[in-house]
Amino acid sequence: MSRIGRMPVPVPAGVTVTVGDGNTVTVKGPKGELTRTFAHELGIEVKDGEVVVTRPNDLKRIKALHGLTRSLIHNMVVGTSEGYEKVLEINGVGYRAAKQGKVLTLNLGYSHPVEMTDPEGIETVCDGQNKIIVKGISKEKVGQYAAEIRTKRPPEPYKGKGIKYAEEHIRRKVGKTGKK
Repeated sequence: MSRIGRMPVPVPAGVTVTVGDGNTVTVKGPKGELTRTFAHELGIEVKDGEVVVTRPNDLKRIKALHGLTRSLIHNMVVGTSEGYEKVLEINGVGYRAAKQGKVLTLNLGYSHPVEMTDPEGIETVCDGQNKIIVKGISKEKVGQYAAEIRTKRPPEPYKGKGIKYAEEHIRRKVGKTGKK
């Protein structure tokens, strides 16, 4: 049996979880509300302040969905109670970020500034000129938007210039050597 799937998801105080028709789970918390529909084969129920996911049989597809469903519900509960954030760092001479309203402006060495508008439910904060914090209640959306920002100028291995995650380590390469 799935080790992750059989673990119950604890529901903290201030968060309510409801399971509707067709396995539609709605999680309401102090930070907001998230709704997601899961596979109809799985059983999702709320008991004693915990969400329990059960599966009817041991087919490979059902086993895979069991752990996934539990993890997604856990992410919804954590997102609505605490929220998620990703920190990006900008390295490079003249590389900087600025925020104006919902528009994030990145100067990344191109001939033009790169402008990105925050998607619904996601907020970006500039901490100085070289640090971007992406915040939101959906782990999936926060990670996706952070990845989209990073793709505008991924870090390069020689000087480490570009946009990287704060916890990311860039493997550096040795550059060219001169003639003898």
